[in-house]
Amino acid sequence: MSITWIIVAALAVILGWFAASYNGFVRLVNRTKEAWSDIEVQLKRRYDLIPNLVETVKGYAAHESNVFAQVTEARSKAMGAQSLDDKGKAENALSGTLKTLFAVSEAYPELKASANFKALQDELADTENKIQAARRFYNGNVRDLNTKIESFPSNFIAKMFGFAKSEFFQAEEEAKAPVVVKF
Repeated sequence: MSITWIIVAALAVILGWFAASYNGFVRLVNRTKEAWSDIEVQLKRRYDLIPNLVETVKGYAAHESNVFAQVTEARSKAMGAQSLDDKGKAENALSGTLKTLFAVSEAYPELKASANFKALQDELADTENKIQAARRFYNGNVRDLNTKIESFPSNFIAKMFGFAKSEFFQAEEEAKAPVVVKF
């Protein structure tokens, strides 16, 4: 009778571990999706601010049309990117063009003094900080998910149920370089 209880208890422990591992994966996948959604919300906020910023700068720096075209094109590409990799590349390119736009604004003291431009610039800076925080949160969740997928013995559960590793949101080398503006 006691051997039966030992076998039942062992099976219960094994099944409990399987259930807990599976639920842990589900939780990590959902947290990663939630973190990506947070990035999307902040990117949408950025997309909405950019046209206002461009129009404000256009009023002062009309002959800088190349910069405006680059910002508009980068914004369109970022909004249309589908995969995580494409989204990361497009967002990094958009960040670079925004740096160029702000560098152009440095040449126009009356623009820098404009209350509307200052408000938009502050709002965009706040949004960029929120995007950076959302990226860190996302990457932390990706790290946790990927670690669990690669760790023994949970890697067996991951393979059994098809849980896949996620990609980190990374800045490309071009996005890390300082912006050079030539007049």
